[in-house]
Amino acid sequence: MTDRELIRAAFAAREKAYAPYSRFQVGAALLAKNGQVFTGCNIENAGYTPTNCAERTALFKAVSEGVTDFDTIAIVGSMAGKKNTLVTGPCGVCRQALYEFCGPSLRVIMAKGENDAVIRTLGELLPFGFGPQNLEI
Repeated sequence: MTDRELIRAAFAAREKAYAPYSRFQVGAALLAKNGQVFTGCNIENAGYTPTNCAERTALFKAVSEGVTDFDTIAIVGSMAGKKNTLVTGPCGVCRQALYEFCGPSLRVIMAKGENDAVIRTLGELLPFGFGPQNLEI
């Protein structure tokens, strides 16, 4: 799958976002090393704390289906009905959740459009990340 196709999948996922409070809609498409793509959108809650981000929605869908080895995630976000003007990066909680399964080498595509994206590794976005290796004896 190309980066452009993954970005398109993230845009399609964003359309399903449930964001009545912030009106900020996010979509994510997570590419597993086996070629499967898991999409997710943000799902808000009036209590705010139970809100779930698009990246974790995609990750949790994958893990719940037994997939735990990933290559790339594409993330897009904007206010409802608006064009992306800034890249949307994963929040700190999502960075930590992704680090658990992906480690520092995960490619993170933060896109405004199919041909306008910033690409970093998760290690660049979460330097000195804390993961399973930190708990090995």
